[in-house]
Amino acid sequence: MIEALVEQIEARFAELESQIVDPAVIGDRLRYAEVGREYRRMGKANALAVEWRRAVDDAAGAREMLDDDEDSEVREMLETAKARIAELEEEIRVSMVDPDPNDDKDVIVEIQGGAGGEEGGLFAGDVYRMLVKYAERRGFKTEPLQVSDGKYTFAVKGDGAFSVFKWEAGTHRVQRVPATETQGRIHTSTCTVAVLPEAEDVDVHIEQSDLQIDVYRSSGPGGQSVNTTDSAVRITHKPSGVVVSMQDEKSQLQNREKALRVLRARLYEHAIAEQRAEQSAARSAQVGTGDRAEKIRTYNFGEGRVTDHRVKVTRYALEAILEGDLDEFTNALQADEKRRLLELQAASGS
Repeated sequence: MIEALVEQIEARFAELESQIVDPAVIGDRLRYAEVGREYRRMGKANALAVEWRRAVDDAAGAREMLDDDEDSEVREMLETAKARIAELEEEIRVSMVDPDPNDDKDVIVEIQGGAGGEEGGLFAGDVYRMLVKYAERRGFKTEPLQVSDGKYTFAVKGDGAFSVFKWEAGTHRVQRVPATETQGRIHTSTCTVAVLPEAEDVDVHIEQSDLQIDVYRSSGPGGQSVNTTDSAVRITHKPSGVVVSMQDEKSQLQNREKALRVLRARLYEHAIAEQRAEQSAARSAQVGTGDRAEKIRTYNFGEGRVTDHRVKVTRYALEAILEGDLDEFTNALQADEKRRLLELQAASGS
């Protein structure tokens, strides 16, 4: 069974290696993007297949040596090879389960204060800084798109960004005494996080005739020209009703470019939601309503505790987590996804 799967991986990877340098494929942007994505995915599976063959060869060599000599080191070598083979077989099976096609994409993250009024907005800023630091710890590049009181939008760029940040989508709940609380009472507030795969030109085609673009004078604190010129941009996608506003940059052209990126990501996410309604991929399912009862994670300042309710993982390391130390949660969520994928694979194969 596993031998046949390894052969399938090797054959498909060889085929993709040929296609990715084929001038006919390179000349077709949509086809080239599709081949490129599969090539990267199959490259990881092929690396596992190569390691599996090496481990099988090591085990076979150790068995031959044991036939002639019951050396303890050789037996240990055999046991190590057998254990690694078992691990690789599971990893290979997971690698061939249909992945989330967006896992390799860059992302746009939108954070907004929810329940709790001003405190919800302040917590949104805390979560924004936490996620930016997490991105930097993981070696991703970040780009602020819109930063204002209670609402933060930024891009995360790097291979596999969506596979890491998709776990942050949802309602984050905080329990703490606000700075403005004079009687020391603990308040519960929330912010919502949406994680959108950043769409490429080949993913979403936007007709210019479908856009209504309005320019206006920026509001709020600004520098030399932010509030004195019509640099702010509001783009309305008329067929869907999606509206994106951007005013952080002094240049109308820069604000327009950023707004189009966010618009394209939102339209792409909406298209995915329509295709996968049964998987609750709609944006509203990601972020919920921001109500206190809805949460993916709770940050309790009094106890220094953070709990991820999806995988029942609790850490008493609040300060480190707010500095971007989120790997334990991400690893647990990825392991849970891996387990569910294997269960689905076993069910479909039975």
